[in-house]
Amino acid sequence: MIRQFGWRDYDAVTRVWEAAGREVVPRAELEAKLARDPELFLVAETGRRIAGVVMGAYDGRRGWILRLAVHPDHRRQGIATRLVAELEARFVRLGCPRVNLLVLPDNESGLRFWQELGYLPCPDVLCTKPMRGAVSEG
Repeated sequence: MIRQFGWRDYDAVTRVWEAAGREVVPRAELEAKLARDPELFLVAETGRRIAGVVMGAYDGRRGWILRLAVHPDHRRQGIATRLVAELEARFVRLGCPRVNLLVLPDNESGLRFWQELGYLPCPDVLCTKPMRGAVSEG
């Protein structure tokens, strides 16, 4: 079952991120994210356990897919695909015309996954700048 994240899920979501080798998003950062578009932070349950998670964001112009992760014990079962499909449906309901995401250059299987879902690589250059004094510098 795919559903919206609730704070009762936080510990289970952190376990998924850790098992998947992903950085854990601090609570304070999530509080800021959830104040904006809580309906775009989704979890996948198998039985009573959180098996996957995806965080989306929409700024009124572009949607972003962030932090897709599936616990290694639950991979190759279509969970990531279902999470993305539900997130895309929610973007459509918001009127979002385009969705972006980032894939690390050495993540060949990740790039293949996204391309199978219709996402095309772009030659854009990512620039980033940590903002001092913000909620999180991660």
